[in-house]
Amino acid sequence: MSEKNPYKYNGDTLVVEDKTMGSNEKSVYLESYGCAMNFSDSEIVASILSKNGYKTTNDMYLADLILVNTCSIREKAELTVRKRLEKFNRVKRKNSKVKVGVLGCMAERLKHKFLEEEKIVDMVVGPDAYKDLPNLLNDVEDGKSAVNVILSKDETYGDISPTRINSNGVNAFISITRGCDNMCTFCVVPFTRGRERSRDPQSIINELNDLHAKGFKEITLLGQNVDSYLWFGGGLKKDFSKASEMQRASSINFSKLLEMCALSQPKIRIRFSTSNPQDMSLDVIKVMAKYENICNYIHLPVQSGSDNILKAMNRQHTRSEYLQLIKNIYKIIPDCSISHDMIAGFPNESENDHKDTLSLMEEVKYSFGYMFKYSERPGTPAAKKLNDNIDEKIKSRRLSEIVDLQLKHSLYRTKEFVGKTVEVLIEKESKKSDQHWAGRNPQNTTVVFPKENYKIGEFVNVKISGCTSATLVGEATGLSKNN
Repeated sequence: MSEKNPYKYNGDTLVVEDKTMGSNEKSVYLESYGCAMNFSDSEIVASILSKNGYKTTNDMYLADLILVNTCSIREKAELTVRKRLEKFNRVKRKNSKVKVGVLGCMAERLKHKFLEEEKIVDMVVGPDAYKDLPNLLNDVEDGKSAVNVILSKDETYGDISPTRINSNGVNAFISITRGCDNMCTFCVVPFTRGRERSRDPQSIINELNDLHAKGFKEITLLGQNVDSYLWFGGGLKKDFSKASEMQRASSINFSKLLEMCALSQPKIRIRFSTSNPQDMSLDVIKVMAKYENICNYIHLPVQSGSDNILKAMNRQHTRSEYLQLIKNIYKIIPDCSISHDMIAGFPNESENDHKDTLSLMEEVKYSFGYMFKYSERPGTPAAKKLNDNIDEKIKSRRLSEIVDLQLKHSLYRTKEFVGKTVEVLIEKESKKSDQHWAGRNPQNTTVVFPKENYKIGEFVNVKISGCTSATLVGEATGLSKNN
């Protein structure tokens, strides 16, 4: 399946409907690109700005402040952001009072280009510096360029209640970790978001309880690597080796946190993303199997099926270890849905390496896949040490073969639901018909069915009668027990 990644957002305009905006308040136009962490961060930014007199708007021409939350993971994302900045600066030329700022992962890497060389923005703010926004805005108002891209050892924004923007009132994100220690050679995250640190579990439970009180029905625990979650009083995960006996004894890992969430709100569906294979423990899988409100879906990026390429990527697992993990997952949760990330055309990837990827896909038969051509990211170990030596035509052909195979497997997996009854959380109206609802089952597959008298936010049992590679079709048989 080459559908839009539910954990990736591209150019979403973020706005909270507010009819109480006073004449003295300013407005901010906020766009977010990239992963769900960026979307979640934008909710934090909106919350910080709201306390400083800013309301969100969906009209950039009416905004006093334009912010773009950026992504550096792929070249295409950077090019898209640059085009948007050109647009924002055309707005600025018409209204000299409007200020333009860049947030997120592009900030640290391109701060000098944006501020000094190209002079296309007024403010550059890294992902750990959002609390400094009020001070930076004051600098901008005083006619200064403002920049803060310092990466924090402690910042998790656990003390900030995010402003839920563009919300359907049903689904929400809760950020539990920031940064990554894994240093995959193709990835910019350790350099743009820093080392791993985890959020106080009590602040996570408090946010979960607050979302339940507001009527939300499903939450996704977010992090660059949620399985690596480890709370022992704060600070970087790498410092756990220096923890006291008391800190070690009272520490909370991801499986314990997941159980705490499940027990705290048994009527809320719980998902998580993203997992890294080497950090995924069987304890997590057992907790998933134990609690009905934890969804049977795992996003488990592998990137390649070749041991040669996995080593070159500095992935901390082999093909056989990954496949053994998959077998253990299916053994404990037979109806678990698994998705992947896959990169085509990594440096020095041979045809045999590519065939290894296809054969791994054949063995697993993933439900979903998020597939990309390799794009060299400046500053990464791969960019420094490896030559991007695979021809673009070969990259494109290999990617097409991966996508075609995934479409076949996605259809194979959706067909498994035909004739079965599944629980669906109604999230929105179907894109293709205003007479149908759309939602997802616990395995993260979209389900479409006639509206009848059901409402958004209800859990409904739906008998599946047909499918495509991306969607299940059926009819509701009644409300589920989880309402």
